[in-house]
Amino acid sequence: MKMKNLIKILAAMFIMLALMITTTNVFAVITPGSVVPTETAADSQIQTYGGKILSAVTTAGIVLSVIVLAVLGIKYMLGSAEEKAEYKKTLMPYIVGAALIFGASTIATIVYNFVKDTPAV
Repeated sequence: MKMKNLIKILAAMFIMLALMITTTNVFAVITPGSVVPTETAADSQIQTYGGKILSAVTTAGIVLSVIVLAVLGIKYMLGSAEEKAEYKKTLMPYIVGAALIFGASTIATIVYNFVKDTPAV
Protein backbone atom coordinates (compact mmCIF):
# COMPACT_ATOMS: atom_id res chain seq x y z
CA MET A 1 0.00 0.00 0.00
CA LYS A 2 2.79 2.44 0.88
CA MET A 3 4.64 1.63 -2.34
CA LYS A 4 1.65 2.62 -4.47
CA ASN A 5 1.34 5.93 -2.62
CA LEU A 6 5.04 6.58 -3.01
CA ILE A 7 4.84 5.92 -6.75
CA LYS A 8 1.86 8.28 -7.06
CA ILE A 9 3.66 11.02 -5.12
CA LEU A 10 6.82 10.63 -7.19
CA ALA A 11 4.81 10.70 -10.43
CA ALA A 12 3.00 13.87 -9.32
CA MET A 13 6.30 15.51 -8.35
CA PHE A 14 7.82 14.55 -11.70
CA ILE A 15 4.86 16.03 -13.58
CA MET A 16 5.05 19.27 -11.57
CA LEU A 17 8.80 19.50 -12.15
CA ALA A 18 8.33 18.94 -15.89
CA LEU A 19 5.67 21.67 -16.00
CA MET A 20 7.88 24.12 -14.11
CA ILE A 21 10.82 23.48 -16.39
CA THR A 22 8.85 23.84 -19.62
CA THR A 23 7.00 27.01 -18.59
CA THR A 24 9.91 29.22 -17.59
CA ASN A 25 10.05 32.75 -18.97
CA VAL A 26 12.83 33.82 -21.28
CA PHE A 27 13.52 37.54 -21.46
CA ALA A 28 15.93 37.49 -24.38
CA VAL A 29 15.45 39.60 -27.47
CA ILE A 30 17.54 37.71 -30.00
CA THR A 31 16.41 37.08 -33.52
CA PRO A 32 17.98 34.26 -35.51
CA GLY A 33 19.38 36.73 -38.03
CA SER A 34 21.25 38.69 -35.37
CA VAL A 35 23.41 35.72 -34.33
CA VAL A 36 26.63 35.79 -36.31
CA PRO A 37 29.16 33.00 -35.83
CA THR A 38 32.74 34.11 -35.33
CA GLU A 39 35.77 32.02 -36.14
CA THR A 40 38.87 32.29 -34.00
CA ALA A 41 42.41 31.09 -34.57
CA ALA A 42 41.79 28.20 -32.17
CA ASP A 43 38.86 27.04 -34.30
CA SER A 44 40.92 26.89 -37.46
CA GLN A 45 43.75 25.17 -35.57
CA ILE A 46 41.34 22.52 -34.28
CA GLN A 47 39.96 22.03 -37.78
CA THR A 48 43.49 21.65 -39.14
CA TYR A 49 44.48 19.05 -36.55
CA GLY A 50 41.15 17.27 -36.89
CA GLY A 51 41.58 17.10 -40.66
CA LYS A 52 45.07 15.68 -40.29
CA ILE A 53 43.91 13.04 -37.81
CA LEU A 54 40.92 12.09 -39.97
CA SER A 55 43.15 11.84 -43.03
CA ALA A 56 45.69 9.64 -41.20
CA VAL A 57 43.04 7.32 -39.78
CA THR A 58 41.28 7.03 -43.13
CA THR A 59 44.54 6.31 -44.96
CA ALA A 60 45.57 3.69 -42.39
CA GLY A 61 42.15 2.07 -42.61
CA ILE A 62 42.26 1.92 -46.40
CA VAL A 63 45.78 0.47 -46.42
CA LEU A 64 44.86 -2.14 -43.81
CA SER A 65 41.67 -3.12 -45.62
CA VAL A 66 43.57 -3.62 -48.89
CA ILE A 67 46.21 -5.74 -47.11
CA VAL A 68 43.54 -7.86 -45.41
CA LEU A 69 41.75 -8.31 -48.75
CA ALA A 70 45.00 -9.49 -50.37
CA VAL A 71 45.65 -11.95 -47.54
CA LEU A 72 42.10 -13.29 -47.68
CA GLY A 73 42.36 -13.64 -51.47
CA ILE A 74 45.61 -15.59 -51.26
CA LYS A 75 44.24 -17.83 -48.51
CA TYR A 76 41.09 -18.41 -50.54
CA MET A 77 43.06 -19.40 -53.65
CA LEU A 78 45.34 -21.77 -51.75
CA GLY A 79 42.75 -23.22 -49.36
CA SER A 80 40.78 -26.44 -49.49
CA ALA A 81 37.01 -26.60 -50.01
CA GLU A 82 36.32 -26.36 -46.27
CA GLU A 83 38.69 -23.42 -45.86
CA LYS A 84 37.07 -21.66 -48.82
CA ALA A 85 33.70 -21.98 -47.10
CA GLU A 86 35.18 -20.41 -43.95
CA TYR A 87 36.72 -17.56 -45.92
CA LYS A 88 33.39 -16.87 -47.58
CA LYS A 89 31.85 -16.52 -44.12
CA THR A 90 34.52 -14.01 -43.04
CA LEU A 91 34.23 -12.08 -46.28
CA MET A 92 30.84 -10.47 -45.53
CA PRO A 93 31.94 -8.73 -42.28
CA TYR A 94 35.08 -7.63 -44.12
CA ILE A 95 33.03 -6.06 -46.92
CA VAL A 96 30.81 -4.23 -44.41
CA GLY A 97 33.87 -2.95 -42.52
CA ALA A 98 35.63 -1.84 -45.69
CA ALA A 99 32.49 -0.04 -46.88
CA LEU A 100 32.28 1.77 -43.56
CA ILE A 101 35.93 2.79 -43.74
CA PHE A 102 35.67 4.01 -47.33
CA GLY A 103 32.26 5.60 -46.86
CA ALA A 104 32.66 7.21 -43.44
CA SER A 105 35.14 9.84 -44.52
CA THR A 106 33.23 10.54 -47.71
CA ILE A 107 29.92 10.94 -45.89
CA ALA A 108 31.54 13.11 -43.20
CA THR A 109 33.08 15.35 -45.87
CA ILE A 110 29.77 15.69 -47.73
CA VAL A 111 27.88 16.59 -44.54
CA TYR A 112 30.59 19.07 -43.47
CA ASN A 113 30.59 20.82 -46.85
CA PHE A 114 26.79 20.95 -46.88
CA VAL A 115 26.59 22.47 -43.40
CA LYS A 116 29.49 24.86 -44.08
CA ASP A 117 27.87 26.21 -47.24
CA THR A 118 24.43 26.61 -45.65
CA PRO A 119 23.75 30.29 -44.92
CA ALA A 120 22.88 31.28 -41.37
CA VAL A 121 19.21 31.92 -40.81
